[in-house]
Amino acid sequence: MNSALEQTLKKFGQDQLLRFTACATGEENSNLESELEKINFPYLDKLIKDYVLKKPEISIPDDLAPAPYFPLIPETAEQKEFYDQAEKIGKNLISEGKVACLTVAGGQGTRLGYDGPKGTYPIGPVSGRSLFEYFALSIRRNEIKYNTKISWYIMTSLLNNRQTVDFFAENKYFGLDKEQIFFFVQGTMPAVDYQGKLLMSSKSSLCLSPDGHGGTLLALKKSGALDDMKSKNIKYLSYFQVDNPLVPVLSPRFIGLHALENSEMSAIMLAKNNAFEKLGNFCVSNGKLQIIEYSDLPDDLAQSVDENGKLRFIAGSPAIHVISREFIERLTADGTLSLPAHRADKKVPYIDADGNPVTPESPNAVKLETFIFDALQLASKTMVLEGDRKEVFGPTKNATGVDSAESCREMLIERDCRRLAAAGVKIPYDANGKIACKVEISPLIAVDDEDVFEYVKAKNITTIQQDSCEVLN
Repeated sequence: MNSALEQTLKKFGQDQLLRFTACATGEENSNLESELEKINFPYLDKLIKDYVLKKPEISIPDDLAPAPYFPLIPETAEQKEFYDQAEKIGKNLISEGKVACLTVAGGQGTRLGYDGPKGTYPIGPVSGRSLFEYFALSIRRNEIKYNTKISWYIMTSLLNNRQTVDFFAENKYFGLDKEQIFFFVQGTMPAVDYQGKLLMSSKSSLCLSPDGHGGTLLALKKSGALDDMKSKNIKYLSYFQVDNPLVPVLSPRFIGLHALENSEMSAIMLAKNNAFEKLGNFCVSNGKLQIIEYSDLPDDLAQSVDENGKLRFIAGSPAIHVISREFIERLTADGTLSLPAHRADKKVPYIDADGNPVTPESPNAVKLETFIFDALQLASKTMVLEGDRKEVFGPTKNATGVDSAESCREMLIERDCRRLAAAGVKIPYDANGKIACKVEISPLIAVDDEDVFEYVKAKNITTIQQDSCEVLN
């Protein structure tokens, strides 16, 4: 190990790591040295002091108030005109190639009982197409619709990058050009024990874990993705997570409002189902938009209502954003990004001082991560738009139950049947009023009601048969 790195470890009290170098091979030392050189030790040392050696207290600002937002349905003629203008601007920006897609896809399908990157999980209710294919076909449809090329930036992790890249290659990039997809890898953070010491997973490697979706912004900078965007004159990024196939990959109204409002970072909000729904809460403090996690908002505020009996803190976050490229460039200009850290106490397997593996039975360390929504507080201007839950949010987090693959597939069928019914197609229902068929509209033919109407008209579709199971391609 080079002397400069040794001095850094000693300076920041991490010289316990040096004990492994004496018995490590050249290759082992090289790998460990490479991991350590990627760490910003002054920044990490401050995080350890603030979030590990003492447990941060959650403080709620005295001036905390519900965040304002643009409603789903315009409330005045002037607002409707503004929305129409935004929609037109959004479509123009897409057609001019100034909007790209950004997907966070670093996770595995473990909670789904699936062995592989979550994006490769088969979610199509009839076709079995993967989450990645849903997005790829939606992007292709938007390209056809707006006569343009759309770049797609996909953040993977060290754990799933190779599998993800191979999956796209095996599927011929789902009809997209290889060059328009930019894969980049999420950053990592070392696990820290309760004494503030970095843990080792082996003699050649630290205990590392993903640094959270807040790391997306810095990873864009370090990977060269920001430079790639600039070279293509991309101004805006449509950000969404890989486990939500219901999300519109590009929303003209949302993009247009972001541009018209000169927002640096915008967000979709969903009206919460109840006071304690597990969605972050859009709030304002000191004139700045922020998200307070559902577990941190005091019960009295969570349950507070206005004069009409409506929840005051009703705006929940489904993690759907539009972000300006120049905002990300500004935040990462010096090669760092200072977002608040979030602490998670975990059971982290490690090796002891003698190199013996230890599997703890209770939490023994802290994992630190950052969340992308904390960047909202750093933006000079923000904007929030209400979304229609049944049209934009079908998270695939669990195998069954709430926010599951099961519930998501039902929502996809219901969404497609709503669109068909709006286009005049007769949909079958059973005696209990539930949809009595399985229909899946390929994203390659339709990304909105207008597309479905044109498709139904062209194919002369009038009825979906009872108990049928079909994909409309």
